Amino acid sequence: MSPTYGGSAALNPGPGAEAAERFSDRARALFYARLAFLALGLGLLAVPAWSQFAGTTDSSAFFVYFGVIAYSVANFIFIDHPKYGRPLTFATLVLDLVALGALVLPSGGLRSPLMAAHVMYALFFVLLFPRTWAVLPPLVLLPVVARLDEIFQEGTPLSHGIFLVVWYLTLTLIAFYVILFLNKRDARHLRQLKELSKAQEASIANEERLRLAREIHDGLGGSLSTLIIQSEYIERVVKDPALKSEISELKNQAEEAIDELRRSLTMMRRDFDLHKSLEDYCMRFQERSRSWCQLKVRGAPRRLPSEMQLTIFRLLQECLTNIQKHAEAKNTEVRLRYDGDIVHLIITDDGKGFDAKVKQKSGHYGLTNMAERAKKFRGTVDVQSEPGKGTTVKLALVVPLEGSHVAFLPDAG
Repeated sequence: MSPTYGGSAALNPGPGAEAAERFSDRARALFYARLAFLALGLGLLAVPAWSQFAGTTDSSAFFVYFGVIAYSVANFIFIDHPKYGRPLTFATLVLDLVALGALVLPSGGLRSPLMAAHVMYALFFVLLFPRTWAVLPPLVLLPVVARLDEIFQEGTPLSHGIFLVVWYLTLTLIAFYVILFLNKRDARHLRQLKELSKAQEASIANEERLRLAREIHDGLGGSLSTLIIQSEYIERVVKDPALKSEISELKNQAEEAIDELRRSLTMMRRDFDLHKSLEDYCMRFQERSRSWCQLKVRGAPRRLPSEMQLTIFRLLQECLTNIQKHAEAKNTEVRLRYDGDIVHLIITDDGKGFDAKVKQKSGHYGLTNMAERAKKFRGTVDVQSEPGKGTTVKLALVVPLEGSHVAFLPDAG
């Protein structure tokens, strides 16, 4: 077996990896075809009658034979090399044409039966390098052989030579056209199959998401609703003020939990409105914290993947929760800005701030959580703060390309 280069392509298969694998398979087929020719060539060298017919009786035939062996082995060793594999294969194919020219001249030139191999090498050129320029080396061989044939095979009518050149030229072009046509057709069908597969995967994922949403709504949502009703009943009948306050807090937490559940289920639907949800959450934050909070949207809004919308909402939720717990701010401004393929979320408060250069205690300000959320979308988190001067958190997320897949794990809240 030949060495395997470029292990990353094997770990992350894609269009480039598929093309490399296809090239490797075809290059190996070329190597095995050369082995068959070498076996036949050994017969031409060993059998006197064959040698006389092919004109391989002199010592130059041995140099050609062992030269083909040398570059064939070298090509096989470097087939999978990411840098040298393709150029070396192309060079050895050109050498194959040179070796073929050296064989056909002493055995009849253009009329030699060995010229039939010319079409086969033309097929290998187009199979390994499916571009229109790949036809040039096989075509160049024809006038070269015709000219040498004219020089060394005196008495050959010019019309016969022209016919043979046109004949092999026609065969080569037909072979090229058929292979290129089939190659493009197969590539088009493969793209269509991939698109259909992605559409089917998206449909299945959406159906599963809706199924989970229904089950969560009927199960967990029903349990939370029951908890709220029971809390209200106990709150009415209990007399102890301290206990009544605890039950009221319990009911409020359950109500926030069911609001969060409804919001998460809404995010799982295609009609989720990110801007409306951010605005609603800012209003609820304003009511809870008794401080001013405003959302501003800048740039041209675009439709974002549902996973990215959830990430943006969670990042805002994390920041506002931190502000309510730690900042003691009176004013908070939230800015959502669309800038091409990058979405910026900037949260600024006028709270007591902190020293951003000092590593915060575990659980304080949730910077690690925000960085991990942003990392899903190649995002960055920049926190600017000084004691007594408030805090600004800047988040930048990269919108995934259409059709790309983002690894998404269920959010724990």
